[in-house]
Parts: sequence; structure tokens; C-alpha cells
Amino acid sequence: MLARLLTLIRKELLLALRDPQSRRLLILPVLLQLLLFPFAATLEVRNATLAILDNDRGAEAQELVKRLAAARAFPTVHLVTDQAALTRTIDEQQSLVGVEFPADFSRRLAQGESAPLLAIVDGRRSNSAQIALGYVQSIVQDYADERTRAAGGEVPSRIVLRNRYNPNLEYRWFLLPSLVAIITTIGSLVVTALSIAREREQGTFEQLLVSPLTPALIMLGKTVPALLIAFGQALVIALAAIFVYRVPFTGSLPALGVCMILYALSLAGFGLFISSICSTQQQAFLGVFTFMVPAIMLSGFVAPVENMPAFFRGIAWVDPLSHFIVILKGVFLKSYGLALAWPNMWPLLLTTGLTVSLAYWMFRRQLA
Repeated sequence: MLARLLTLIRKELLLALRDPQSRRLLILPVLLQLLLFPFAATLEVRNATLAILDNDRGAEAQELVKRLAAARAFPTVHLVTDQAALTRTIDEQQSLVGVEFPADFSRRLAQGESAPLLAIVDGRRSNSAQIALGYVQSIVQDYADERTRAAGGEVPSRIVLRNRYNPNLEYRWFLLPSLVAIITTIGSLVVTALSIAREREQGTFEQLLVSPLTPALIMLGKTVPALLIAFGQALVIALAAIFVYRVPFTGSLPALGVCMILYALSLAGFGLFISSICSTQQQAFLGVFTFMVPAIMLSGFVAPVENMPAFFRGIAWVDPLSHFIVILKGVFLKSYGLALAWPNMWPLLLTTGLTVSLAYWMFRRQLA
């Protein structure tokens, strides 16, 4: 029986790796996301454009303009002459943020009074604009503190910020562990979802049913290749994150391996369920896409789960991707072992049991 099961596993691996279309689906997403995501998918604001309207032209205003122009986030600065031009640069998306200095800016500072600035941000790019505005506010605040100290005054209390687990807020440290989860999702779902649908489409499903293997062993033979492929893809991304992009790995390697297997098993249950209700590979592929988009949106990768309505938070708890991303970040950045990962491992175990049982029930129902 074991030899027959190994033969089925070998057949599934050959079908997945020999077929050019399947091979492209398994290899290209890994390479493209590994090359593009660390550079393209970032919340950092760089190469932004700042527009400045200086109605004062005094020494204090000129000093602050120089500091804003020297910021790494604003390599391009537009100096405009009137408010209409300032508004136009925002309207035409030539600038992300605009700053207007009032005509009495330097005089009010010289007299020790507060001198507010007007900032205009492009709300169409709200996330980037708010981050860029934060840079502007930080530069203005540092300048104000320097003037206060130079005048012998006491600088008001300020918050001293320390970022734990990611001291320099490197976006790749956040992105690449999450990318391990997304790549594993693609590999596990595609292989399992296309497996039974491929048998039906090619007319070999009936031959598989009359084989000496039981339905449980057939499902196992369809699941193991998905586990091996997903594990291999995740390992490639994890090694690239550690050795190429220098993301620290502080946790337990056995814990990462166990959690990868649990996660791939939970996805294999979803994939086999999709495959069991689809007649063609095209339907199965659409089913994978239908599952993946909500799974990624509800996982916390795009937006925090805590910000979602209660109904969607409940669905997110069932989403295995939301738990696996937490485990990956913990293993990479927070020294997670099996004990620390357990609060997110048992939901994966529960999801695995439910999805595999549902897929097996659907498979047996179709045989009846």
C-alpha cells in the first residue's frame, strides 16, 4: 500500500513539474515577488516632491526652507511665487505636500511668538502624504527646539521613540516574512486545487477511483506533493530574506518548519475542497483566486485586523494566513519558539482539521 501511495505522490509531482504551464505558475510568482516586492511594495516615502511658498523671505524662513530641501525624502522642491501656483502643483500631482510661510514668519519668531505654517497635502494619496507631512513636521519641530535652546529656554517635553524588533523601521523586515506566507499560499493552493480537476479534465479520474487506493490515501497522495512544493517555495523565500535582504532570523528553525507544515495542510484542505467541486482546471484556478484575494485582505498584511468591523474580524480569525503571518514575524523578529507560537498554532490545527474533513466529505460524496 505504501508503494502505491508513493507512486501516486511521484505522479502528482511529475505532473506539477513537467507541465510547462504548471511549472510557470509555481516558479514565476516566487521569482517575481522575491525581486519586485522588497523594492516596489513599500510604505516609505522617497523621491517625493515638496512645494514651498515663502511669503516671508526672512533669514529664519530661508533657514527652514534649506532644511526642508535637504531632507532625503524631498529630493525635488518647487519654489512657487503665489498661492494659486502652490494649489496648482497639488492639483496636477506635481507635489505631494505644499508648505506656505506667512509674511510675518521671521518677525514673529524674532519676537518669541509662535509662527504657524500652512501645510497642504494631496488627499488622493493620503497614506504617502501623511507620512511626508510627518517628515515636514519633524524638521520644523527640530528647528523650533534648536531656537528654543539657543535662546536659553527649556525645550518642552518630547516623546523619545524606540522601535522594538525593527529599530530602523526597515520595511523589508516586515514584508519578507509575510511574503513567505503568501508564496506558500500560492504553491499549496494551486497544486491541490488543480489536482482532482486535472484528473477530471483529462479523463483519468475514473481510473484513479478503481485503483487499489482508498479515498483517504488518494487525498493523502494529492496533499503531500502540495506540502513539498509549498515548503520548498517558502524555504527559498526565507533563505533569500535572511541571506540576500539581511532580515534577521532570531527564532526557532524547528518551530518555523512545524508551522509551515500546519499552514500548508490547512491550505491543502481548502485546495482539495475547491478541486472537488470544480470540473475543469480553469474553474479550479478561478476558485483559488476567489479564495486568495479575501484571505490576503483579511490577513492583516494589507491593513490591521483590529481596524476591521467585528464581523470581518471573526472571518479573519478563521483565515489561516492571519495566524501564519503573526508566527512568521515572531520567528524572524521576536525569537519565537513553539511555546510562543502556540497561541497561533492551535487555530491552524483547528482550521486544518475542519478543511481536510470537509474536503474528504466532499470527495466521498462525489464517489457515492
